[in-house]
Amino acid sequence: MSSSARHAAAGMTTTTVVALMAGLSMLQPLSTDLYLPTLPALASHFDASAAAVQWTLSAFIAVFGLWQLAAGPLTDRYGRYPLVMLGVTTYALASALCVLAPSMTALLIGRSLQGLGACTCVVGARGIVRDLYTPSEGARMIASAGTIMGFAPLLGPIVGAQLGDAFGWRAAFAALLVFAVALALFASLRLKETNTRLNPNALAPRSMLRAYGQVLRSPAFRAYALVAASTYGGLFAFISGSSFVLMRTLGQSAAAYAFSFSTMVAGYLVGTLACRRLLPLLGMQRTIAAGALLQAAAGIAMATLALAGVHAPLAISVPMFFYGLSHGIVQPPSQSGAIAPFRNNAGAAAALLGVVMMLSAVAVGAWVGASYDGTVYPLTFTIAACSLATALIAFTLVRRHGDVAHHG
Repeated sequence: MSSSARHAAAGMTTTTVVALMAGLSMLQPLSTDLYLPTLPALASHFDASAAAVQWTLSAFIAVFGLWQLAAGPLTDRYGRYPLVMLGVTTYALASALCVLAPSMTALLIGRSLQGLGACTCVVGARGIVRDLYTPSEGARMIASAGTIMGFAPLLGPIVGAQLGDAFGWRAAFAALLVFAVALALFASLRLKETNTRLNPNALAPRSMLRAYGQVLRSPAFRAYALVAASTYGGLFAFISGSSFVLMRTLGQSAAAYAFSFSTMVAGYLVGTLACRRLLPLLGMQRTIAAGALLQAAAGIAMATLALAGVHAPLAISVPMFFYGLSHGIVQPPSQSGAIAPFRNNAGAAAALLGVVMMLSAVAVGAWVGASYDGTVYPLTFTIAACSLATALIAFTLVRRHGDVAHHG
């Protein structure tokens, strides 16, 4: 059956698919970015350390990353529709738990369940596109949804800061609850089942382990997964630690911090546009190398300013603009390169790539929280270290093993 025939059989318009893709994919960035300006207030409310509060981010990311290993086979076995509905319902209930959380333990449980629900929705959305479109058509659909989704990390901290100032830290989770309920209603009315060939063996442990083992043995996968993890690690260091450094250490207000954070996101959006121009000219490996050089320069600049005693918000947010720009150049070809060699196991490769990236983020987030000492040094040095790791991997492993042009 052609992609147009599959699309017609599903009974969903292109607009509906794009809206569903954007809404389901937004759950991840909104879950991390919307409440970032309220982290210091949350720590004060529960009388918790910065490290303890960082785990509300790390718990979400850890569950989101690991659950991908099961969510993909589940959607192949039982279908996209039931798993998406289960995921968005779980996310809504978890958000309600976060709103009502009487303790840090309860909040951590709620955040973990949010990660499970958001992951199920994102994996289901990817499966829907895979069911309905050819690879090139699907890439255009994902790009269209990504344009809409890009407003989530851009506006999330700004909206979160306003909600936090007006109603307290619980308001951010209340907003997530409202968004999830609206998304669940829309999906229940407009989403149709797209997986017409359920795989009864999708959850068989032996076949799952065989597929994952094949992916992990690939030098190309390891090279691209590591460079994707290193650049995302530096980005997550900023996501998890910047509110404490910029607000507590450097004295920014929640609203000013939100704009500092959005500067990095703006850089990322510019980087994705640059990436589209560079790929036809340079190819994947050289595009990653170009982005890695810029990232190393941004990381070194940030660390140098910190060592020189220039402890001001701009000394962090300006280099982070260029770090975000370089991340937008490096990340897309890294993700594509990691999956390219696996025509028959693309789902397994995508799941393992997500796990590697998320575990990197968990480790970096835990370190940033544990090392926070009221100065700018742990954050800036961690971001610099990740940027140098990105450059090292780009010019060694990716250059040596990254030729995937012959894979269809």
